[in-house]
Amino acid sequence: MAAQMAVNSGASLWGPLKELWETVDGAVLRRQPESVHLLDLQLKKHKPHFLSLFKNPPKSAEQRDKVRKASTEGIAIQGQQGSRLLPEQLLSEAFILSDLFDIGELAALELLLAGEHQQPHFPGLTRGLVAVLLYWDGRLCVANSLRTLIQSRHGKTFTLDLSGELVALTTRFTDELMSQGLTKRILTLVSEINVTREFERLQKERGLGNEKHRKEVSDLIKECRQALAESLFSWTCQSPLTKDDTLALIGHLETVTAQADGSLDSVNLALVMSLLYCLDVSFVEQGTEDREDLLQALPLLTERQYVSAVHSRLMDGQPWKLPGLQAVCRLAWALSLRVLSQLPQGSALVEFTEADEALADQALLGDVFLFMKEGILGCESLTQEEFFIRRLHSLITDFLALMPVKVKQLRNRADEDARLVHMSLQMDSEPPSSLRKDLDHLMALIGEFYSKDPFGLELGLEFWCPTESLQHTSLQGSYLGMALQRPPHKQVVLSKFVRQMGDLLPSTLYISYLRMLKGLANGPQCAHYCFSLLKTNGATHSDNIQGVSGSPVSWEHFFHSLMLYHENLRRDFPNPDAAQYRHPPLRGITQREMDGLTSFLQLLTAIITWSENARLALCEHPQWTPVIVMLGLLQCSVPPVLKAELLHCLAAFGKSPEIAASLWQSLEYTQILQTVRAPGQRQAAGIEVELNEIESSCEEYPLTRSFCHLISTLVESSLPVNLGAGLREPGFQPYLNFLRDSVFLAFPTRAYRRPAEKWEVADSALEVFHKLLRDYEPQPSDFVQEMVELQGEQVPAHKPPGHSIMFHLLNDSPMLALCLSLLEEGVRQLDTYAPLPGKKHLESAVLHCLCLLDLALQKEVVFMDLLRESQASLLVSTLEQLLQGVSPQTRRADHIVNLARYLYHGSSNPEAAFQSAKILRRIANYPNIQSRLVGDFTHNQTVSDKLMAGFVECLDNEEAEEGPEKGDDLDPQKKVARIRHETQIHILNLLITSLELKTPNLALYLLGYEVKKPVSSTNLQDPGVLGCPRSCLHAILSLLQRGTEKRSGPVLTRQAPHLAELCYQVIYQLCACSDTSGPTMRYLRTSQDFLFSHLQHLPFILPSNQIAALSQMSWLMKTAAIELRVTSLNRQRSHTQRIVSLLLDDQPHTQHTADGESGMEEETKSVSGFLHFDTVSKVRRKLLSVLDAIEFSQDMPELLQLDFFERTQIEQVITNCEHVNEQGHTVCNVKLLHRVLVAEVNALQGMAAIGQRPLLMEEVNSILQQVVERNRVRRSLSAKRHALQSWRSLVETLLTACPADLIPADDRQLIIRDLLLDLHDKVLSEDAAGELMPIVAGAVFTLTAHLSQSVLSEQQQGVGLEASSGFASIANSALHLILRKLLDFILCTGGGYQRLRAHLYGSLLYYLQIAQKPEEPDTLQTAGKAMWERLTAPEDGFSKLQRENLAIIESYGKALMEVVCRDACDGHEISRMLALAVLDRILSIDRQNQWLVYVCNSGYLRSLVESLRQDDTALQSLLTPQPPLLKPLYIYESKMALLTRVAKMGQGAVELLRCGLVAQLIECQVFDMVPESDAHRVMRDPSGFIPSPMDRYRQILLPTLRLFQVILTSTTMNHQQGAAQVLQWLIVHADTIQSLLRCQELSMGALQELSLLTGIISKTALPGALEMGGEVNSAALMEFQGHINRFQRLCLSLLGRLAGSERERLLKQAEIAAPGESAERREEMEVAMQQVCANIMEYCQTLLLQSSTQAQFSICLFSPSGSEPAGRDGGRADLSSTLPSMAYSRAPSLGLVLYLLKNTAADFFRFHQSHRQSLGKLQSLDQLPPEELKELCQGLVSGPGGVEKISSVQRSLLAKRRLVQLINNRAKLLALCSYVIETCLFVLWRHLEYYLLHCTPTDPKNSLLPGASLYRSRLADDSFGGLQASAGRGLGLSRVSQQDLDLLKSDMAAGFGEALQRKLLEVEGLYSQVRSRYTFIQALVRRIRGLLRQPKS
Repeated sequence: MAAQMAVNSGASLWGPLKELWETVDGAVLRRQPESVHLLDLQLKKHKPHFLSLFKNPPKSAEQRDKVRKASTEGIAIQGQQGSRLLPEQLLSEAFILSDLFDIGELAALELLLAGEHQQPHFPGLTRGLVAVLLYWDGRLCVANSLRTLIQSRHGKTFTLDLSGELVALTTRFTDELMSQGLTKRILTLVSEINVTREFERLQKERGLGNEKHRKEVSDLIKECRQALAESLFSWTCQSPLTKDDTLALIGHLETVTAQADGSLDSVNLALVMSLLYCLDVSFVEQGTEDREDLLQALPLLTERQYVSAVHSRLMDGQPWKLPGLQAVCRLAWALSLRVLSQLPQGSALVEFTEADEALADQALLGDVFLFMKEGILGCESLTQEEFFIRRLHSLITDFLALMPVKVKQLRNRADEDARLVHMSLQMDSEPPSSLRKDLDHLMALIGEFYSKDPFGLELGLEFWCPTESLQHTSLQGSYLGMALQRPPHKQVVLSKFVRQMGDLLPSTLYISYLRMLKGLANGPQCAHYCFSLLKTNGATHSDNIQGVSGSPVSWEHFFHSLMLYHENLRRDFPNPDAAQYRHPPLRGITQREMDGLTSFLQLLTAIITWSENARLALCEHPQWTPVIVMLGLLQCSVPPVLKAELLHCLAAFGKSPEIAASLWQSLEYTQILQTVRAPGQRQAAGIEVELNEIESSCEEYPLTRSFCHLISTLVESSLPVNLGAGLREPGFQPYLNFLRDSVFLAFPTRAYRRPAEKWEVADSALEVFHKLLRDYEPQPSDFVQEMVELQGEQVPAHKPPGHSIMFHLLNDSPMLALCLSLLEEGVRQLDTYAPLPGKKHLESAVLHCLCLLDLALQKEVVFMDLLRESQASLLVSTLEQLLQGVSPQTRRADHIVNLARYLYHGSSNPEAAFQSAKILRRIANYPNIQSRLVGDFTHNQTVSDKLMAGFVECLDNEEAEEGPEKGDDLDPQKKVARIRHETQIHILNLLITSLELKTPNLALYLLGYEVKKPVSSTNLQDPGVLGCPRSCLHAILSLLQRGTEKRSGPVLTRQAPHLAELCYQVIYQLCACSDTSGPTMRYLRTSQDFLFSHLQHLPFILPSNQIAALSQMSWLMKTAAIELRVTSLNRQRSHTQRIVSLLLDDQPHTQHTADGESGMEEETKSVSGFLHFDTVSKVRRKLLSVLDAIEFSQDMPELLQLDFFERTQIEQVITNCEHVNEQGHTVCNVKLLHRVLVAEVNALQGMAAIGQRPLLMEEVNSILQQVVERNRVRRSLSAKRHALQSWRSLVETLLTACPADLIPADDRQLIIRDLLLDLHDKVLSEDAAGELMPIVAGAVFTLTAHLSQSVLSEQQQGVGLEASSGFASIANSALHLILRKLLDFILCTGGGYQRLRAHLYGSLLYYLQIAQKPEEPDTLQTAGKAMWERLTAPEDGFSKLQRENLAIIESYGKALMEVVCRDACDGHEISRMLALAVLDRILSIDRQNQWLVYVCNSGYLRSLVESLRQDDTALQSLLTPQPPLLKPLYIYESKMALLTRVAKMGQGAVELLRCGLVAQLIECQVFDMVPESDAHRVMRDPSGFIPSPMDRYRQILLPTLRLFQVILTSTTMNHQQGAAQVLQWLIVHADTIQSLLRCQELSMGALQELSLLTGIISKTALPGALEMGGEVNSAALMEFQGHINRFQRLCLSLLGRLAGSERERLLKQAEIAAPGESAERREEMEVAMQQVCANIMEYCQTLLLQSSTQAQFSICLFSPSGSEPAGRDGGRADLSSTLPSMAYSRAPSLGLVLYLLKNTAADFFRFHQSHRQSLGKLQSLDQLPPEELKELCQGLVSGPGGVEKISSVQRSLLAKRRLVQLINNRAKLLALCSYVIETCLFVLWRHLEYYLLHCTPTDPKNSLLPGASLYRSRLADDSFGGLQASAGRGLGLSRVSQQDLDLLKSDMAAGFGEALQRKLLEVEGLYSQVRSRYTFIQALVRRIRGLLRQPKS
C-alpha cells in the first residue's frame, strides 16, 4: 500500500486530466498526426474517470493518518527520491480542502502542492485558491473530453471528417460508457451541480478570492454543466438514446424551471434540444447514402415499446413545471408521429400515429409558439450552436408543411377573432377575453427566429418559392441549377403559407405579418424575394385613395400611406417661432398607426439593407420618392420613436454611395440639424431642440442615436466637401460640432431611464469620430487658412473633420479628457467582473476611444511635420506628452497605466487589449517617456503586479492563432484568435523597440530585470522561485519551449512563425546587449538548456512561410554564436563542446537523452561505432543542413505589362511610395500607392474615360499585385541575407572563438572542406541571387583562411607530409576541387561585384599559401649533397601541390587572367591590392611564365607602370604631418611588390625597362620630399597605427630601391642599359640621396635605406656607366662625374662610421630605445650594418677592378696609414662626425679596412657559435626547459602576459618558428661576414701592393706645405678627383713620403698578425668549403703576408 501512498506532485485530480484533454483535443479537433495511438493509451488509463463521472476519490482514515504524519515523518513524492517534510500549515489546508470537496486527503494534498507549483500563473492568489481552480479545471477537462469524444462519433446529423480508425476507437469507447448509464449520471450531475450552492460552500471555507477568482470559478462550474449537457446533446444528434435514457431525459425536463425573464438557461436548452433530436425523424427525407443503416438504428421504427413508452409519457395529463416546454415536446412528438405515419414502417404503429392531431391541439393550447419565442429564442446560447437553430427551423417548417389543416384552422380562428374585435370596437365594449393569438404568436416566432442568422445559413429561403426563372445569377434560390426545376413540395407549401397569409389580412394580424416578413427577408436572396412579393402585390392603378384594389401589404400601399401622412402633417407644420411648437398637434397618428408605420419602416429597412437592387429601385421610383417623403416627415411633429425609425431607414438607403451623395444635400436642405440660422430667429430648431428639450425630459434618446447611426453610414459612403455651399461655410463642421458638443461631451451628464442607453449614445457618437479620423490623411492644404466667398464677403473655410478631431486630440481638450475618463471608467468596470447594463456598448465605446488614440498617435508625426512647415498659428502638443498628464479623477498621472490595464482583460476583451498593446507600442518609440513609464508602472506594487500579469497573460494565451493577413469573412472565433495573436506580436515589438533604448526601459521591467539596481546584477529565476513573478521572459520561453522535447520540434515555429521569429529576436537582443547578456545567458544555460534544445531542431522548414523560418533560424544562430563565444571565454568547455558537436557532427546522434549529459552506455556505443565504422551511416552536419534550408534562388517578378499607364512614370510613383519599414526593409506602401493610382483614375474626364474605367481599375489592380510581389521578394531576399549572415557568423565563431582543440585538426579540415564545397555549389548554381554573393564571398574568405591556417599548423606539428596521400588530412583532390570552385566563383562574378571579388582574391591567396613551403633552417650543410642528388630528389608534397594548382589555374586561360589584371589596374582600392597580390603570387609559381607573357603583351604591365606617375601627387600628400588616407600608400606598395616580382625574371626586367619604368620614377617628385627627422615627433598617432612621416617616406622609397636592386641583378644582357637608367635616377635625385647618405641619426630605418642605396650605388655609380648613356655633352658629363665622385666619397666616409666606433654605440642605443623587442631589433640592425659594409666594400672592389687590372695602374681609395680608428671604449674615431667638413674631404686610412677585417672575423665566430647553439636547440626542442621556451616565444607574442595565455602546443610551435628565424638570420650574417672578409683582404692587397711596390715616395723637405697630415689630405683629394685621369698620379704620388710608407708597413705587419691570419683561414675552413663555394681568402692572406714580409728595397 505504501507504494500507492506516494503523492503525485501534478495532482491526480488535475495534471493527468489536463493531459487527457490535450490528447483528445489534439486527436479530434486539431487532428495531429500519430495521435490515435496516444489517445488509445489515455482512454485506457482514464476509463474509470469516465465511468464514475465526477466521482471524487473517497476519504480514508489511513490517508488521513498518512497526511497528518507528513510534517514529522515526511511523505514520498512521485519522481523524487526520499520523502519530503511538509509544513503544518499546508496539511491543515489539505484537510479543509478534503472536507470542502469531499475528496481523499491525499488528493487534496496533491491539489495544494500543484496549486503551489502553478501559483506564478495566477498572480495574487494563494495556493489554496489556485487548488480550487485546479479542482474544477480538472473536472472541466473530463467533461470537455467526454463532449469531444462523443462529437467525433459518426451519425445522422454531422461529421468531423476524421479517420476511420479514430472514429472506431471513440465510438467503441463511448458506446461502452453509454451502456454503463452515462445519461443518468449526466442528468444527476446537471441537477446536483449548482453555482450558488458551490459558492456558499466555498465562501464558508474562505475558498473564494478576488473578483477575478470568483468569476473564474463560477465560469468553470458553469462550463462543466454546459459541457455535460452538450455531451448528451451531441450524442442525440448522432445516435438515438435507449428507452430508459429517453424517459429519464423527459423526467428531468418535467422539473425544469425558467429563468427570471422566462427563458431557459443554456444547460436546459441543450437538454431540450437533446430530446428534440431524440424525437427527430426529419433526416429520413434527406436521401443520404447511409439512410437505411440509420433507419435500422432508429428505435422509433424498430422498437414498439420505445414508441409506446414515450407516447404514454407525453400524453400523460400531469402538467410540467413549464407547460410551454411540455407543449414544445408534444408538438415535436406529434410531428414525428406524422412523419412515421407516412413511412411504410409506420403501419405497425398506427394506434399511436392516430393521436398526432390531438397532441398538436394540446400543444397549441399550451401556447407552444409563445414559449418557443420567449423561452427558447430568449436564450443567448441558441445562437451559438448551429444545430439548435437547424432543429428549430425543422420544427417550425414541419408544422407548417405537415399539418396544413391545423394552419388553416389557426387562420380561420384568427379571422373570427378579428371580426369580434372589430365589433367590440364599433360598440365601444371590451373585446372578449377568450381570444387565442396562436397565429399571431406563430408569425411573431417566425419573424423573430429568422431575423437572427449568426451562421449565415439563410434558412428563411425555404419560405420563398422562386416564381421567375433562375437564370439570373445573383438571385439563385436554395435549389441551384436547372432553369425551371420544380421546387420540393415543402418549399411550395411554405411559400404558399407566406402568400396566403397576406391575402385579405385581418387588421389584427397586420403588424405580426409585417414582422414575419421582416424576419423572412433576412439575407440577400430572401430580401430580393420579399421585395418582389411586395412589388407584385401592389395594384396597377394607384388612383384609388383607399387602396381597395391593391393588397394592403404592398409597396404601393405603404408609400401611398406615407405620402398621405406627410400631406396631413405638413399642414400642421407650425412656424418654428410660434410658442405652441412644443405642444403636440391636435390631428396626429394613433398608436396602432404608429405601430403599423414602425413595422413597415423596419421591414423596408431590412429589405434595403440586404438588397442593393431594391434600394436603388425604390429610391429612384418617380411617384413614391421615399427619401424625400421621409425627410419631410422628419420635419413634421411626430414622436421621436418614429423619427428614429425614419432615420434608420434613411441610413439603410445611404449605404449606396450614389444615394448617399444626394441624401447629404437633402439633409442639408431640410435642416434636420440646423446649420444655417435665419437672421431674425431667436432659438434653434431641428434635432438639437429635440435632444435638449424633448428627449432629455423623456430620458430616452432614440432619435439622437439613430441620427448618429445615419451620419455614421453616410460618412462611410461619401463625405461631400462643399456641403451647404452658398448658405454657409461649406463642409461637415456643423454636424461634427453637434456630435461632439451636444451629444458626446454632454452624454455623461444626461439622465437615462434605461441605464444601458448611456453607453449606446457614447458609442454611436464615437463610432463617427473613429470613421472620420480613420479616413483622414493630413495634407499641407489643411494648414493653410483658405477663404470662401459667402454672400459677397470672404469667410474662413472649414477644415476637414478629421483635422478638427486631430486638433482636439492633440490638445488638452474636453474631448480628449472625456475619452481618457471613459477609458478609466471602462477599465474600472472590467475590474469588477460584474454584469453591467449596456456593457457591450461600453466595451465598444472604449474600443473606439482606443482606436482614436491609436490613429492620433499614428498620424501625429505627419500632422506635426506639416504644421511646422506651414508655420500656422495652431498650438498642439504631442499625444504621448498629453497622455502623461494628471487625471482629474485620481489626481495621478495614470492614463498610460489605465491603457496598459486593458491587457489584464485580454481574455475577456481581446480587441481592447489589442488596441492597448498597439498604443503602448507606439508610445514606446519615445525614449524620454520610457523611463517615466517604468516609474509609473512600478510605483504601486499591486498595480505593477497586475500590469505584469496582464502582459504575461496576453503572451501566454493559448487561443491565439496566426491567421491570414486580411480575412474579414472569418468566423468570429478565428477572428478573435487572430486578434490575440496580433496582440502578442505588438507586445513583442514593444519589447524589441524598448530594448534598443537606454535603461531603465519598459522591456527590462516586463522581462523581469532589475530597474532600480544595475541591470547586470539581476538574478533571473524560474517563476515562483525566491518570490520571482512570472515575467514576459518566462512567457516567451514557455511559448518557444512547447514541443522542443518531441521530434517535431518547437510547435510555435510552425503554428505562429512570425511570433516565433519575434520571440527569438527578443532573446537574441537580451543576449547581445552587454547589460542583460550575463544574467540571460546564465539563466538560459542553467534553467532552460534553451539553445541546445532549439538548435537540435534546426533547420526549421516551413514551405508556407519561408521568410519567417529563415528569420527564426537567423536569430537563433546569432544567439548561438554569442553563447559559443561567451562559454569559450569563460572556459566552460562542456557547454561549448555540446553545441559544437551538435552543429558539426556527421555521426547520427542518439537524440533526446533524458538529461543533457550522455551516460556511460553512450560512450561505449560510440566506441563500438568507431570500430565497425562501415555500419554507421553518416548524417548531414547540422550546419550544412541549415545552409541547405537557405534557398539561394529567388524568383523575380516579371516586368509590368501596361496598356494605359506609362511604365516609367509608374515606376517613379512606386519609388516615391517606398519607405523603410521596422525591419529595415525598403518596401512600397501599397495603400498609399493605391490611393495615388485611384486618384489618378478618378481625375480622368470625359466619356471615353468612364467607359475605360473598369479596364483601368483592372490595370491598377495588376500594378498593386506586382508591387505586393516585389515587396515579398525584397523581404524574402532580406531574410535570406540575414539568415546567411547569421550562419556565417556562427561558422566564423565556431572556427575562430572556440578553443581549437575542441575540433581535432583532421575533422576541422574536413568540416571546412564540406562547408566550402557546399557554399560554392549553392552560389554557383544558375539561379543564385546576386544579393547573397557578398556574404558567401565573405564566408569563403574566412573558411579558406582557416583551412590554410589549419593545414599549416598541422604541417608545423609535423603530421602527414607523405607525398602519397597528398596534403595533411585533407586530400589533394579536395583541395583542387576547392580551387576550381573558387576560380569559377571569381569568373562568374564577371564585370560587376568588384568589392566581392576582394574576398575571393583573399581566399585565393590563403589557398595558394597552403602550397608554400615553410621556412626551413639553414644548417649550412648543403655542400654534403651533390648537385645531382638535389636534382633527382623526389618532388615533395609542396611542389607537387603547387604544380597541380598552377595547372588548374592555367586551365582557365585568358578569361581568368583578364579578370585579375583588370581588377589590378583600376577599381576599388582593396580589390586592386588583393588582385595585385594574387598576380604576384601566381607569377611567383608560374614556371612557364605564361602569365608574365600575358601581362606584358596585353598592355596591363605598361598601364601599371604608367600609373606610377599618377600616384606621385597622392603620395606627396601622404608626407604632410597629418595625412589624409593611407590608401594610396598601400596600393603603391602592392604595385611595387608586383613590379619587383616581374623584375625578378630576366624577361620581366627587360620588359619593365622597355615600358620606361625608371623614366616614370625619375619624374616622381615624391622622393625629394624628405620630411624633417622625427626628433620633435610632430603629431604622432597615439595608437601607433599611422606611421610617422619619416616612416611613411621610407615606405615609399624602400620599395623603389628594392625594385632597382632587383632590376640591376636580373638584367644580364642589358645590364649596362639598366644601370645607366638607375644612375640617372640617382643623379636626378642626387641632393636627396646625398642627404640620406650623410644621415646624422642612424636608426633602423636609416640603415635599411643605406643598405639598399649603397647596394644600388655599388652597381651603378661606376666610371664606365656614363659611356652607356649615349651622346651626352661635355658639361653634363662633368656634372655627372661630380655626382658620382661625391657618391663615392660619401660611401667611404659611411664605411668609416659603420666599421668604426659608432657601430657598438648604435646597437646599444637600439637596445635602450626598445627594450622589449631588443633581440630582434638588434639582429636586424646587425644584418643591415653588415650589408652596408659589404655593399661599400663591393663598391671599392669594383672600382679598383674597373680602374685597371694591374695594381700599378690602379687607383687608391685609402690613404697609406695603417693606424686603426680609436678603440672600442666609445672614444670617437678620427673619422668621427664631429668634424664633418674635414672628415668628408679626406680619404679614409687603410687601417680602417684592417680594423673592419678584424672585427668582422671576430663577429663571424660569434655568429657561428650562436648558429650552432640554435641548431642544437631546434633538434632537441622537446627537451627544452619551459623557461627557455617562454623566452623564445616572448618576441613573437605581443602584450604582457601574452605567453602565459597560449597553450603548450602553440608555445612549442612559436619557439620552433623563433629558432628557425634565429638560425636563418645567423646564416645570413655569416654569409655577409665571409664576403666582407674576402673583399677587405682584396682591397688591402691591392693597396699594399701599390703602396709597397709601385709607389715612389716624396721627400718632405721639398714640400712647400708644412705638416705631413695636410699633404696627406691633399693627396687623397687629388687622387679622388683624378680618378679618370689616365695620365697617372704624378701629383699625388709625390706627396706620399717614405716615412709614411714605412709606418704603413710596420702598422700593417703589427695589425695583420699570426692570430688574425689563422682566424681568417679558419673562416674559410669553417664556412666556405661547407657552402661549396671556393673563396680566395687563403690566396689573399698568403699574398699580403708576402708583401708585408718583403725586405725594404
